Amino acid sequence: MKIVVLMKQVPDTWGERKLDTSTGWVDRGGDNVIDEINERALEVALSYKDSDKSAEVIVMTMAPGDVSESIKKALAMGCDSAVHINDAALAGADAGLTAATLAAAIKEISPDLVVAGNESTDGRGGIVPSMIAEHLGFAHLGMLGSIEISGSSVSGTRLLEDGTQQVHAELPAVISVNESNPDARFPSFKGIMGAKKKPVATKTAGDLAAAVPAGSTTVLTTTVRPAREAGIKVIDDGTAAQQLADFLVSNRLI
Repeated sequence: MKIVVLMKQVPDTWGERKLDTSTGWVDRGGDNVIDEINERALEVALSYKDSDKSAEVIVMTMAPGDVSESIKKALAMGCDSAVHINDAALAGADAGLTAATLAAAIKEISPDLVVAGNESTDGRGGIVPSMIAEHLGFAHLGMLGSIEISGSSVSGTRLLEDGTQQVHAELPAVISVNESNPDARFPSFKGIMGAKKKPVATKTAGDLAAAVPAGSTTVLTTTVRPAREAGIKVIDDGTAAQQLADFLVSNRLI
């Protein structure tokens, strides 16, 4: 079993997140960490590896610049190797270009299973896993919890707004996990020391036969979100109900 886990380094979710107004991209100048949902994806893959020692887990990330600390953590958790797609030409890539590039890198590995988070905390698009599956021609099971992986199939519970679905697919497949999956394990001292010896392959866009999408997204303008203004205070002088109703009507809330 060969499993690729997609990992994204994002601004620390406990810190303030903002846009770089000169580019329209997320400002990554502060502390950056592995996205929490990707840590849960890593845990799904590594839990299977615990039960099948022959399984190979490869962590893959696409980011211009230094993501070495995040890669080291993933390797220390138990991944066998890493692939870092590092090319300044991919900075600010939209979902289409990101999916095409990652799919091209995944094709070179020929995995049985690709595991991703359902959406990143800095983008919130939630469409890259399904786009990758389309490029690869794999089945895609999204928003999964309670995941079961066997040598030939994967299944799980998909959470919906009004219920759940029990879904399954034959391998190879792409799955995206939700927040109901277990928290990630902590790297052990042995894992931290062993991570230094594990291979990390670096690739550029030119190394990959990516099917570049015909269209792309361009940020035209970026403005800072205005400060929150003081709200309207309603004082009950006998007309409070009417004032509230008028406010809701004027804002098209009822």
